[in-house]
Amino acid sequence: QVQLVESGGGVVQAGGSLRLSCAVSGRTFSRYAMDWFRQAPGKEREFVAGIISAGSIKIYADSVKGRFTISRDNAKSTVYLQMNSLKPEDTAVYYCAKESTAWVRRENDYWGQGTQVTVSS
Repeated sequence: QVQLVESGGGVVQAGGSLRLSCAVSGRTFSRYAMDWFRQAPGKEREFVAGIISAGSIKIYADSVKGRFTISRDNAKSTVYLQMNSLKPEDTAVYYCAKESTAWVRRENDYWGQGTQVTVSS
């Protein structure tokens, strides 16, 4: 059974930074791409960023390009989301999700429980 556990959420002022982590257990982490999604109150869940299994290709939503960075440490089975220059509109529950292949296709088969990020103005 695959388990994903996010951490690192919290409350931060606009312009600040947070780093989210997602620890994955139960499968060979290095074989699969990983994604971050977010869901704000009253809105649908949206894709934020994805990284292929090898880590060499990263994909970002337009709304976070230049501010967020996704990375992974295959030795630690962990994926990260560094969030800089945070805006109030970044407030959401952030989820990490495992892809079912090595590529970012948004074909996710396992999800974490989510971590709350709140950006105050």
